[in-house]
Amino acid sequence: MSTPTDQQFLDDFATMSTFGATAGGGVDRQAGTAADGEQRRWLAGLLEARGFTVRYDRIGNQWGLLDLVPGAPYVVVGSHMDSQPTAGRYDGAYGVLAAAHAAFRLAEEWRTSEDAAPALNLAVVNWFNEEGSRFKPSMMGSSVYTGKMTAEAALAVTDLQGVSVAEALAALGCVDDWDGPEAASCAEIHIEQGRSMERDGVQIGLVHSNWAVNKYEFVVRGEQSHTGSTAIEDRRDALLGASMLVLLAREIADAFPGQVHTSVGQMEIYPNSPVVVASRVRLLLDLRSADEAVLAKADAMLHERIAAIPAAASVELDVHTGHSWPVTPYQPEGVELAAKVAADLGLEYKPVMTLAGHDSTNMKDLVPTVMLFVPSVDGISHNELEFTKDEDVLAGLAVLTEVVRRLAKGELARDTVAAEAAAAH
Repeated sequence: MSTPTDQQFLDDFATMSTFGATAGGGVDRQAGTAADGEQRRWLAGLLEARGFTVRYDRIGNQWGLLDLVPGAPYVVVGSHMDSQPTAGRYDGAYGVLAAAHAAFRLAEEWRTSEDAAPALNLAVVNWFNEEGSRFKPSMMGSSVYTGKMTAEAALAVTDLQGVSVAEALAALGCVDDWDGPEAASCAEIHIEQGRSMERDGVQIGLVHSNWAVNKYEFVVRGEQSHTGSTAIEDRRDALLGASMLVLLAREIADAFPGQVHTSVGQMEIYPNSPVVVASRVRLLLDLRSADEAVLAKADAMLHERIAAIPAAASVELDVHTGHSWPVTPYQPEGVELAAKVAADLGLEYKPVMTLAGHDSTNMKDLVPTVMLFVPSVDGISHNELEFTKDEDVLAGLAVLTEVVRRLAKGELARDTVAAEAAAAH
């Protein structure tokens, strides 16, 4: 079997982008949908054709396993292929396909050269429900794998139509009673989803830390009434109260320019009728910052200001804490390893932070993890116009392949078996 070429990678990427394709040039393959199942079956065929064994764990993470070292743990490499409702083709999916092709290149090398034999096994992963667009929270698959969420809790989560994760995965046949392989280290590559790398003329971003995030769920409760006949002073408009929260989120961001990002990304309005004042609104609001002290100030501002909303809008307001995470670094030795690889390949690189959450932000708390970025044109993401140039896509694949090769030799691995195997080689 021959080593796949760069053109084969681009061809596979084009094929992958047909699953859940939208008229605007993007994709819609939310977790557990039919389109998600189609791309999973396609990826399984791609992996199996190259000698990988495909398995699913208890939360539907898809694993392509290459077992070459009996008893050794795995280098886990991959990202996610689920998407937002109208999303770009690159977010997450590029990282899964790059992981697969990096693994194919290394597998062929290891088959043809005894001197290149790895110390660890290799696992390509397609994490389940990273986006959190259909089922919340986001990064669900890696949260279960790393023990941050139980499989039972995740499987019980339902979407807006009342379909549970368990039901969705069962319908796709993509779940099994297995915890997944033992990881020794991890690597992920992703588009930046920002403008800094393109602006600076950099092809490879070395992610050294993530921004801190606080996520909240608000439920605003008012009272149904007629939009025409009910006097303004008598209204208890839940949507008015929710709108105050939306404006407050932006005011907080403006109070900390460049330091805090805020958003309201989802809102459910009941009864959502054109002639009925809303009686209930549920919305999700998040605050993000690279500085935990600044985030704490922004969070304090949020809680101080929301206290005035019930009286101002004649509503009741319930606040529920969602998931959050602090600023946490990736292992410096992993950043250094990636920097050496990029330098050896003659590519421009720089250290970057990730503002978004990724499955690697969970994995780095379990095992040494390398996170890489490639540029996004104009910083566009979660949008059908999302785009990354072919030359940057291929440069990232080259770096990922070499990073995984070194990880497979036992670099960064903390596992005793891996260290012993690495010494033997």
